Amino acid sequence: MPVVLLETPSDGVALLRINRPQRRNALNMEVRQLLVRHLGELADDADIRCVVITGDARAFAAGADIGEMADLGAIELLERQVGKLWDAIAAFPKPLIAAVSGYALGGGCELAMHADIIIAGESARFGLPEVRLGILPGGGGTQRLVRAVGKFKALYMMLTGEFMSGTEAHAMGLASRVVPDVEVESRAIETAAHIAALPPLAAMQIKEVVLRGQDADLATGLALERKALQVLFSSEDKREGMHAFIEKRKPKFVGR
Repeated sequence: MPVVLLETPSDGVALLRINRPQRRNALNMEVRQLLVRHLGELADDADIRCVVITGDARAFAAGADIGEMADLGAIELLERQVGKLWDAIAAFPKPLIAAVSGYALGGGCELAMHADIIIAGESARFGLPEVRLGILPGGGGTQRLVRAVGKFKALYMMLTGEFMSGTEAHAMGLASRVVPDVEVESRAIETAAHIAALPPLAAMQIKEVVLRGQDADLATGLALERKALQVLFSSEDKREGMHAFIEKRKPKFVGR
């Protein structure tokens, strides 16, 4: 059985399910490489407009596979080039949703933070407990968590290694929505289907401008926004959307 399953639960939506239940979906190299491979193929698939990543009811991903890392030295870690895999996930151009049930710890929490939207179950467990192992979050956690929730909450999580519930994660700004545990996957798919029905070029431009602009100065961010808006004015979907609004009819977006 593949350690990452690809499903198509709705038109325009792909779902990637991490499938290592015996290890609480820990991220070994095989899982990381398959996620990157699937995302690369989905980026080129014009029929897919939004992607959901999930695990199972017990765990989204309970962290990196410690068994693979326990005896690694610095050079072996360097040779694994895990950073390039994280970069490939971060570069995925289409809207990406993390549907988080159960544990999202360490690398699992960092994977969720690579998404654009996080739908969390009320009793999900978020955490970056790497300090307990004598290391630090190495999949972007020290940078993405601070940007998501601020210095003081981020350092509290990382220096104590404590876990936060889905409800707490939502309150602190780490989750987009918190829902009953049994609704996590269905709500994520419903959200993805809603996004997939909207103009895909506009969705991708929104994502790119937000991500590129968030660490730039305001003037640069606004320049990116204006250029993206000008580009979208040449699209068929812009014309369709505006004329459908004027004519009071439902638009049909084609992604051009």
